[in-house]
Amino acid sequence: MADANWYVVHTYSGYENKVKANIEKTIENRHLEDEILEVRVPMQDVMEMKNGARKTVQKKMFPGYVLINMVMNDDTWYVVRNTRGVTGFVGPGSKPVPLSEVEMKPLGIKVENVTVDFAEGDTIAVIAGVWKDTVGVVQRMDYGKQTATINVELFGRETPVEIGFAEVRSMN
Repeated sequence: MADANWYVVHTYSGYENKVKANIEKTIENRHLEDEILEVRVPMQDVMEMKNGARKTVQKKMFPGYVLINMVMNDDTWYVVRNTRGVTGFVGPGSKPVPLSEVEMKPLGIKVENVTVDFAEGDTIAVIAGVWKDTVGVVQRMDYGKQTATINVELFGRETPVEIGFAEVRSMN
């Protein structure tokens, strides 16, 4: 399999989150999880004054742009390029150019991988995030996305949940 790189996609202004949701839905429907790994709308905290009070709000770092970590091939290019709200990839002509590590660093995108001491079938405890203090058995490992899928009991039935490697620890 080819290596995944980060690409920048230009969108209609204000459509960034909609484009992100549409691409994620297409990934799920076409089973492209191994080719399109992550879709991001980079956000930053900004201080604003409203009615004399200071407030911290999140704003888009690059309005009109979405970042995608993907393996570039004809299928993935077609899926992203033909998503409603996408005007094209950033690059000369129609040729997408991946971001370099130097360009990615200020965006807060981690390039280094987290090493883990657990594997499929091991019991792990979630130590951060929404599922904190949950214990589950690893059903699937995705080293590209740095996630583990565990089953948790939700409304009386087993439900698969994806947890980042950095949010769990092994119980073995």
